Amino acid sequence: MKAIDKLNDDILKITLKIQTEYPEISVYLTEMPVTIPNVSSPKINISSLSDYYESLKILLKDYIENQKLLSI
Repeated sequence: MKAIDKLNDDILKITLKIQTEYPEISVYLTEMPVTIPNVSSPKINISSLSDYYESLKILLKDYIENQKLLSI
């Protein structure tokens, strides 16, 4: 259970960081494929939480890198 709690905590932290520091990309949070399951009763488990967390990290990392390129 600790792994799920840790993932939920990490997801919350990165989501809050996106919303406070990069609000311009927070609109994409609800449009991410991981948040729109293609089944009626999706299972929430370590794998799905981990996938979601990784997709958030990629979104944020890519955005920050692109902003750096644009400012050069």
